[in-house]
Amino acid sequence: MASGEWRAGNVEKGRGIAGYVLAGGGSTRFGQDKALVAFEGKPMLLRMRELLGSVSGDVIVIAAEGKYTSIGVESVADQRPGEGPLGGIITALAVSAKSQRHIPWNLIVGCDMPFLTSEWLVHMAERAEASTSEVVVPQSASGLEPLCACWRTSALAKLQQAFEKGVRKVTEAMKPLDMEILDEPVWKRFDSAGRLFWNMNTPADYKEAQKVLQAGQT
Repeated sequence: MASGEWRAGNVEKGRGIAGYVLAGGGSTRFGQDKALVAFEGKPMLLRMRELLGSVSGDVIVIAAEGKYTSIGVESVADQRPGEGPLGGIITALAVSAKSQRHIPWNLIVGCDMPFLTSEWLVHMAERAEASTSEVVVPQSASGLEPLCACWRTSALAKLQQAFEKGVRKVTEAMKPLDMEILDEPVWKRFDSAGRLFWNMNTPADYKEAQKVLQAGQT
């Protein structure tokens, strides 16, 4: 379902939405753990956790247990390590499903998106709270952006079914879900430069992000 007109309300921090940062990847193309590289003087993982804190009272890191205790971050172990971000998303939804308090929505992001903003995350959370869909996901010129999306906890069963059938690509696993897609006219209002969903997969990406920051172009 494509997005239409929207009047923003005021999302209450932590109300009905949990925040998760996925940091379970091997960073093989990056050459080092990209969750620990500094951006604006802070490890990316801490930066992303603080950003999510603007939306959710609960922010959980999905990564190998004990991996980030050196920077004071506790984590929940990925239930399906080495299987890509889909395993991390399933782990996050399973955590919310087992929670003693009702958590209908989950804002899940990757750890390597230096130009995400709290304004966009709040807006996306507001859209989710008003949505009847199973996932609220932006779409850029690169396609769907599932590593910056809001997932309904009840979508867990369908994602698990896809995983058990051998699906590992997140966008493929999403196909059975009822999606609300936030297309360019929506997110461009928060990101005129088109960098909102840009991520750092390689050292060259990291250097480019640093140049953009230094040039004051964010």
